[in-house]
Amino acid sequence: MPVSAARTIAFEVLRRVEAEGAYASDVLHAELHAAVKPADAALATELTLGVLRWRRLLDFLIERQLKKPMVRLDLPVALALRLGLYQLRFLQGIPARAAVHESVELVKRARKSSAAALVNAVLRRLVGEAKHPAAECLPASITQADRLGILHSHPTWIVERWLSRWGLARTIALLESNNRTPPLSCALREIARREEIFDELGGDGLRVEPGRLLRSAFTLSGGSPARAQAFKEGRISIQDEASQAIPLLLDVQAGDHVLDLCAAPGGKTAPLVRAAGANGLVVAADRHAHRLRAMRNQFTRLGLRNVKLVELDAAQPLPFGRKFERILVDAPCSGTGTLARHPEIRWRLAPHQLVELHKLQVAMLKSAAGQLAPGGRLVYSTCSIEPEENEDVVAEVLKGIPSLQRVPASETSRALALHLVNGLDAGDFFDAEGQFHTAPDNHSADGFFAGMLTRDS
Repeated sequence: MPVSAARTIAFEVLRRVEAEGAYASDVLHAELHAAVKPADAALATELTLGVLRWRRLLDFLIERQLKKPMVRLDLPVALALRLGLYQLRFLQGIPARAAVHESVELVKRARKSSAAALVNAVLRRLVGEAKHPAAECLPASITQADRLGILHSHPTWIVERWLSRWGLARTIALLESNNRTPPLSCALREIARREEIFDELGGDGLRVEPGRLLRSAFTLSGGSPARAQAFKEGRISIQDEASQAIPLLLDVQAGDHVLDLCAAPGGKTAPLVRAAGANGLVVAADRHAHRLRAMRNQFTRLGLRNVKLVELDAAQPLPFGRKFERILVDAPCSGTGTLARHPEIRWRLAPHQLVELHKLQVAMLKSAAGQLAPGGRLVYSTCSIEPEENEDVVAEVLKGIPSLQRVPASETSRALALHLVNGLDAGDFFDAEGQFHTAPDNHSADGFFAGMLTRDS
């Protein structure tokens, strides 16, 4: 019996995420080509990201029926069980018999027919339980962090550190935000053509809503923007609103020489190139040649020319003989501000990696600071909400380089205010030390941090 296209795609994406360490968004983008019906694409995306978000809760409920850990199952069997239970518990419009039957068929297609009876029996037992709150299944002796971790499907160690830092109410708000589908945010290349482009996208069958933070941002639903002519011609790009805000903090002026030190995939580089203009220069660097090639293709689509691509390791001494008026260090990080958009991160990240990332980020920021022209501006940013990767990095580098100092919040907030939607106060995005913050629970956007530094003239 055939399995629906949506479930087939979701199963394969989940397999690659688990077996190959791939990112779900990248594999979905490759799998959801033009031949896939929009309804199938939507369901495949919902199933893939839903299973990844709720994996811990799903596994907890399944293990109660299995009487053994999920890790002892073959991967195809575990994935079929997760897909089936996710549909039973979270997708009310799908008949239980379809969820169970197609999960069984997925196991058979994966050449694990010997496990078909197990999948069928476990899911059938879970049909009735799916109508009851998961909290009823938790043991009374469980710790608060474990309880929240299971019910909101996050690792206990992440819950513990957020409880310690923010308390119960804020932690729950973050956990809930990470399990909601984030808006599909896009950026306009030319804000003057806003209404024209919105009308065109509407004509393509897409639903358009204005951005919540930036005047140049908007959200789309009802289909893939990558299929729209406006995307193919470079008039719009897909990018979270918080991510769009980061290059604005540099306040690049026409004619500036700009260094984007960790540029791939290039979403933050494009507005820097446009702001620097024909008489400016942007150097976009990355340590991986294949990512530079992908950026070159991206810049061709966007019609960007005055940008130079350089392969280098940003944690090592930099090879440039000149200083730059503007430098962006959008550093590699844990990505804890993007757990709604990239839910697989929560299952891959370990506490020791925050220490390792901190060392790398400090090295990158120190290298970048050595290239900053007197009176110039350097923005250090991450999509993390962890202090080890954010405030602690900036503080350590400032302590070691006396000529560096923070840019006052009044200066960076003025640059940002020019781009915010009416009614928003730019000052609300900055802390007492002038550092920029967004968070999923407060801004309906990814969690980003940025510290702005300058060098004495």
